[in-house]
Amino acid sequence: MTREGRRPDELRPLEIVPGFLDQADGSALISLGRTRVLCTATVEDEVPRWLQGKGRGWLTAEYGMLPASAGERIRREASAGRQKGRTVEIQRLIGRAIRGGYDLANLGERTVWLDCDVLQADGGTRTAAVTGAWVALTLAARARGFTEPQEEIAAVSLGIVDGELLLDLDYVEDSSAEVDMNLVMTGGGRLIDIQATAERGPFEQATLDELVTLARGGIEVIAAAQRRAVGDA
Repeated sequence: MTREGRRPDELRPLEIVPGFLDQADGSALISLGRTRVLCTATVEDEVPRWLQGKGRGWLTAEYGMLPASAGERIRREASAGRQKGRTVEIQRLIGRAIRGGYDLANLGERTVWLDCDVLQADGGTRTAAVTGAWVALTLAARARGFTEPQEEIAAVSLGIVDGELLLDLDYVEDSSAEVDMNLVMTGGGRLIDIQATAERGPFEQATLDELVTLARGGIEVIAAAQRRAVGDA
């Protein structure tokens, strides 16, 4: 059992509140345990110059953590004059993940901005952001009249802690993991992105296969929650 009494293959309590903001084209508040991320989708009727006249759109993401989202105040990156490398890495992951499972020709010549703001962090913020961003995009497509994603895009964190494979790591579990992994997958089980790191030493391919199988079960649960969220909106 995990330290919270969950089974190793069990997610933390998951809730997705669709349409959390009135003024966004699409929005969702996603909670996984104590991690909470607000995701919004904003549609602009133009594309970057390098895409003009090509009949397809663009989708990009930004990510940030509110100052009080962690145990100590996080300095706003705008006040430092530049984004941290971690922030750039995560927002690239979010954009890449959603683009990986959505045909940008469906947008026409539009740009969708996916903004993911961490309200409270307790592990798994990047994977929660991907999951919530998909819901926000789907609701924006519905509101603005372009093609909705045909399949869910969801993400989950997992790893090996004290020799045991665990799904959906919280901060304490993540900080002590021997292997740390983030996985993005479609609702139908196709892989989009895998980030896996050996924190203490190399691991075998057979272990990677076990982790992917573990993640697949979590993705099925998350994708079902996504379907309910967009269905309830």
